Amino acid sequence: MLIGVTIMTLLPIIASFFLSFTDWNFLHGFKRIDFIGLRNFERLFADSIFWQAMKNNLIFMLVVPTTLALSLLLAVIINKYVYFKDMFKVIYFMPYISSVVAVAMVWQVLFHPSYGPVNQMLMSIGISDPPKWIADVNFALPSIMMIMIWVSIGYNLIIYIAGLQSIPAELYEAAEMDGAKPWQQFRSITLPMLSPTTFFLLITGLIGTFKVFDLVQVLTGGGPANSTSVVVFHLYETAFVHLKMGYASTMALVLFVTIFLITLIQWYGQRKWVNY
Repeated sequence: MLIGVTIMTLLPIIASFFLSFTDWNFLHGFKRIDFIGLRNFERLFADSIFWQAMKNNLIFMLVVPTTLALSLLLAVIINKYVYFKDMFKVIYFMPYISSVVAVAMVWQVLFHPSYGPVNQMLMSIGISDPPKWIADVNFALPSIMMIMIWVSIGYNLIIYIAGLQSIPAELYEAAEMDGAKPWQQFRSITLPMLSPTTFFLLITGLIGTFKVFDLVQVLTGGGPANSTSVVVFHLYETAFVHLKMGYASTMALVLFVTIFLITLIQWYGQRKWVNY
């Protein structure tokens, strides 16, 4: 495992760090690597498309708390009030294990500006000029965020249900004997006991929002007007379309530092609200 992590993770990170100080078209081979110092970083700080992509990524982080809240609500309902729990688990988990391309194509049809079922329904209830969704600069990013929430709910739901089933029933029985109402039990027992699960899903979810690529690639290609471009998508275009591997490595390094700092803040912050 150590060899695998070294070859597949550590060496690429180190290589990316060194390449960020170079101008290199990988089609020319290693002999054509030109060391240019900090020019890639100077170019990056003046790159408006990169900062637009970073802004989109930060907005995309809102997907995580929304998904956690909806998943926890559904988990509590399914775990306590619903029969055929396994059937509902499968139903909600299906989008998560489905092909991203297939999911994107389905939503592309649903969000079609003129003939999509979503806009057809909106027009049928009196909205004469519904949003253009993924074709609209103002609605394209929220549309992808909604799809991401829909896809992610199943995974979070399964994890939350597992966490709920591990909470001792005696705690709820004791609280009920003391006269605690359902909301009080949820606030004082369920949320604290699920805090490690929430922390795990929060960290992995936020990292996942910075890795979004496939939905953007299939649905919008970063458009319209870069309104859905994210850092990984811009990095991919720079490296494999424009063949600027050194500049792309600079983006990768900045992205790595950003994710590391966000994770570090969460790691220190969890001491105040996570109960082990």
